[in-house]
Amino acid sequence: MSRPQTQEQAVDSEEDSSLHRRDEEGTQSSHRMLGFSDALLSIIATVMILPVTHTEISPEQQFDKSIQKLLATRIAVYLMTFLIVTVAWAAHTRLFQVVGKIDDTLALLNLACMMTITLLPYTFSLMVMFPDVPLGIFLFCTCVIAIGSVQAMIVGYAFHFPHLLNPQIQHSAHRALSRRHILHVVLRGPALCFVAAVFSLFFFPLSYVLMVTVIFLPHISKVTAWCKGKFWGHRESPVHSVEPFSIDLHAPLSKERVEAFSDGVYAIVATLLILDICEDNVPDPKDVQEKFSGSLVAALGAYGPQFLAYFGSFATVGLLWFAHHSLFLHVRKATQTMGLLNILSLAFVGGLPLAYQQTSAFARQPHDELERVRVSCAIIFFASIFQFAIWTAALLHQTETLQPAVRFGGQEHAFMFAKLALYPCASLLAFAATCLLSRFSTAIFHLMQIAVPFAFLLLRLLVRLVLAGLQLLWDLWPERPQPGQDEPEAQSQLLPSSC
Repeated sequence: MSRPQTQEQAVDSEEDSSLHRRDEEGTQSSHRMLGFSDALLSIIATVMILPVTHTEISPEQQFDKSIQKLLATRIAVYLMTFLIVTVAWAAHTRLFQVVGKIDDTLALLNLACMMTITLLPYTFSLMVMFPDVPLGIFLFCTCVIAIGSVQAMIVGYAFHFPHLLNPQIQHSAHRALSRRHILHVVLRGPALCFVAAVFSLFFFPLSYVLMVTVIFLPHISKVTAWCKGKFWGHRESPVHSVEPFSIDLHAPLSKERVEAFSDGVYAIVATLLILDICEDNVPDPKDVQEKFSGSLVAALGAYGPQFLAYFGSFATVGLLWFAHHSLFLHVRKATQTMGLLNILSLAFVGGLPLAYQQTSAFARQPHDELERVRVSCAIIFFASIFQFAIWTAALLHQTETLQPAVRFGGQEHAFMFAKLALYPCASLLAFAATCLLSRFSTAIFHLMQIAVPFAFLLLRLLVRLVLAGLQLLWDLWPERPQPGQDEPEAQSQLLPSSC
C-alpha cells in the first residue's frame, strides 16, 4: 500500500512544481521598474516648486510684507506637498520590500499608481493660485486616496499570487495576518486624506492640519507605541502574530533607493535652472534688430547677470549634491531619523530654483535685492543644515550607521565635518553680512557663490593644516600630564592619535 501512495505523492509534487514553474514564467525582476518609479517620483516632488517660482512680481511692485506673506504661504504649501509626495515614495519603497517580483499585471498597476502621482503638481497649482477655494485641496486629497487605493490593489494582487512575494513572506504560515498589517500601513495615510477632503468642503483650514499629520504619521505612531509601552508595559506577542518581516515604517529605508531618489531630485533641480535660462533669456529677433543694431553678442551681454546667477545656482546645487554623495558614501544604513532629515533637506534643495529666480531678478529690480538675497541665503542654509543634521544623527548611532573611517576621532571625520559645515556657515555669514552692509548685499551674495567652490577645492588641505596646528599646540602645552600621573589615559584620549 505504501508504494502506490508514494507514486501519488510524486505525481502531486510534480504537478505542484509544474504549476509553480508556470507561475514563475511570467515573472521578472522589479529593479528597472523601481528605478523608473524613483525617477518619476523625484521629478514630481521637485516640479512642485514651479508654481512658486512663477509668482509674478512686476518691477513696479515693492517686496513689501504682502508679497513676503504671499511668497511665504506658497513656500509653506510647497513644503507640505513635497513631503506628502515623499511619504508616497516611502510607502512605495516599503511595499516593494514585500513584493519581490513583478509580472505584467503588477507592472501595469504600478504605472496606474505613477499616473495618479503625476496629477499632484496640477492640483498643487490650483491650491497655490486659488488658496481660498477648497477645490484644489479636495482634488489633491482625492489623488492621494487614489494612490493608496492602487497600492492596496498591488498588495491584494501580490498576496493572491504568493510567488510574487518576498520569499520570507511567501513561505510564511501567517500570510493573511501579514496582508492585513500591510494594508493597514498603506491605507492609513489615504484614510486621513479622505477626512481632509471631507473637511475641505466646509472648513478647509483643518484639511491642512490633517495633511500635515499624514507627513508625520510614522513618527506619531512611533511615539504612541512608546507611550503605550511606557505606561501599560509591553504586551507579549500572541502565537499567531505577524512575523518580523513587514513594511514597518519604523525600519530603516533602503539606502540604495534613498540615494536614487535624492540623485533624482538634485538632477531635476539642476535641469530646471537651465530651462529658466532657455525660456527667459533668449533674445527676441525683433529686439535684437531694433535695440542692438542686429548684434546678437550685444543682446546676450544684456543677460549677463542672469547667466551669472545661473552659474552660481548650478554650483550650489552641484556642491550640495557632492556633499550629499560624500556623506552617503560613508553611510552603512539610513535610520528613520536620517531619512526624515534627508527628505527635509531635499525639500529645500527643491526650492533652489526659487533662489535662482530671486537672484536673477537683481538687475531688473535692484530696489528689492536685499530681501531677495536673504530669501536665497535662507533656502541654501536650510538645505545644507539638514545635511549636517543627517551627519549628526548618524554619529549618534555611528557603530550601526557609519563606516569605521569616518567615526568620531579620525582625520576623515574632521574632513566630513568641515565639508558639511561649509555651506551652512557661508550662507549664515552672508545673511549676517547683508544685515550689516545692506548696500553691498548683491556683491556679498555673489562673493559667497564664488568663494565656496574654491573652499571645497582647498578644504582637505585646510583641514590638514588645522589638525597639524592643533597637534603642535597639544605637543607644546606646558602643563600636559605625562603618562603615569593622575588620569594618564583620560586627557591623552581627547585628541586622537590619528589626527
